[in-house]
Amino acid sequence: MVPFPPAATEAGFGALTRAGLLPAVTGLLGRDDVVPFTEGSLPVYAVGDDLVLKLYPPLYRDEIATEHTMLEVLSGTLPAPGLKDAGERDGWGWLLMERLPGRTLKEAWPSLSTEDKQRLMPELGELLATLHAIDDPRLAVIPPADWTEFVAEQREKAVDHHRRTGLDEAWVAQIPGFLDAVDLGTPPVVPLHTEFMRDHIMLDDGRITGLFDFEPAMRGAAEYDFVAVGLFVTSGDGDLLRRFLDGYGQPIDERRCLAYALLHVYSNFPWYLKELPPAPTLDALATAWWGS
Repeated sequence: MVPFPPAATEAGFGALTRAGLLPAVTGLLGRDDVVPFTEGSLPVYAVGDDLVLKLYPPLYRDEIATEHTMLEVLSGTLPAPGLKDAGERDGWGWLLMERLPGRTLKEAWPSLSTEDKQRLMPELGELLATLHAIDDPRLAVIPPADWTEFVAEQREKAVDHHRRTGLDEAWVAQIPGFLDAVDLGTPPVVPLHTEFMRDHIMLDDGRITGLFDFEPAMRGAAEYDFVAVGLFVTSGDGDLLRRFLDGYGQPIDERRCLAYALLHVYSNFPWYLKELPPAPTLDALATAWWGS
């Protein structure tokens, strides 16, 4: 049986290809009908027509516990991949899941009519509200252990993070003052997807069939999930966001959403500013991207 490579460093993992891992994957599963997906940060494979295998190299082994727990908790509560099997081999972790039918909302989006998009928004809002309403003691293992401490740590390194992304200094200079002026308070802690975007929502014949990719899940303020909603689902379209919120059932604070966008683990403002409606200041961006 072909072993999995070590992949214990960024360089080691980055040198691997999904096709190159296929001999180890087929040996693990004992079947040959395995095809790699091209999307995603971790290696993922279609297994026949009904299953998906996701691999977690030694470098990212901690993430398997988060996704494993989330899928167990979500079973029967929210449309998500059903967990079929899990295990470890050669230092790698793996999950075998049911494959959600259809194609991603990202793939379908260009072919959807304005009416289709408007109809989907309340349904997507209901889907996110269902996730945020889940209260299960098993979620206690999902990071961070302390949301307030996490936010403080992100705040401390925010300026350095945005400089590293190449954000123009005129924007960087606004960040400390904006964050100081936004009261994030001590909100209730809820389960978060953290990447609730078109890429992770499946659609089949115009019907939402599920939400997937839970390895970056967290527990924290609900508005942290609206970072991805505003940027990657409604993309600055106030009418679509209003319809999404109609389904979600609660309002959001646009300035807190922008604050969480600045503090988000995967924040990349140079990309956002290139792809989304422009505005001259951070306050104006909050309205342009999360105003409904």
